[in-house]
Amino acid sequence: MTMVLAAVLAALYGAGDQYFGSFSIHPWMADVSFISAPWLVLAFLAGCTQRAARRAVLLGLACTFSALVGYGVMTLSPVEHAHVSGPAVVAFIRSEGRVLGGGVVTGPLFAWFGQRWRAERAWLGALATAAAFCLEPLAHIRAGSPIRSSTVVWAEVAVGVAMAAYIGGQLGTASRPVDRPTT
Repeated sequence: MTMVLAAVLAALYGAGDQYFGSFSIHPWMADVSFISAPWLVLAFLAGCTQRAARRAVLLGLACTFSALVGYGVMTLSPVEHAHVSGPAVVAFIRSEGRVLGGGVVTGPLFAWFGQRWRAERAWLGALATAAAFCLEPLAHIRAGSPIRSSTVVWAEVAVGVAMAAYIGGQLGTASRPVDRPTT
């Protein structure tokens, strides 16, 4: 039941992300929708819910694709003034091919990072998740699609720094692993 709930919440996140980005009256909202680090946290948090690495990886993949399905459904919905058709769905899948391919890798990987954080306080994966927030604005500049809102840039970096501080604080207070997986 937890896995189904996680997948449904992930689909709602994906749909909400697409909807949020459609508010052209507030360009910063499109910038928030454009960032990808929260999608990595989605998988990381899914992994944090699991005691076993295999289940975490599968849940991370399921949640990532559920979120992408939610995103796609919202993109092709009448809410977005779209008309659902076979060719529209095929065009969407083709246009998002790199994103879908990336999800195959990042969903399971960041879910595994989350599970390792839960089980062993493995900090490198958790820190990589925080670093995604701090480094994404630079990656957007490098890719030629800079985030336009400086507020969004600084907020994203601040979230990454806060996550890194939390990780450091947790490492300072916990000397033993938190949760051992059952066999």
